Amino acid sequence: MAQATDDSSNCTPMPQLTPDEMRGLAARLRARADSVLMRDQRHQAADLRQAATLIDQLASLTAEIRRAADATEDEATERPLREMLGGA
Repeated sequence: MAQATDDSSNCTPMPQLTPDEMRGLAARLRARADSVLMRDQRHQAADLRQAATLIDQLASLTAEIRRAADATEDEATERPLREMLGGA
């Protein structure tokens, strides 16, 4: 029988992507959506483009949170910002 932990997930934690890696992923999704292979799958291509847009937005938010965490001198502000970044 497995024992409970503080983590509610049974998944192995994945390393966080950097904003640049997120943007690379978004670019690959857009390229896939625009490829010849997706011409007969308009809805799936639109979903890939939407996912790419959301990933780009997340990358921008992540970068802004990191900048704010790096700029603040208040530990009570910095700690939750770093937690949002996965402890980075």
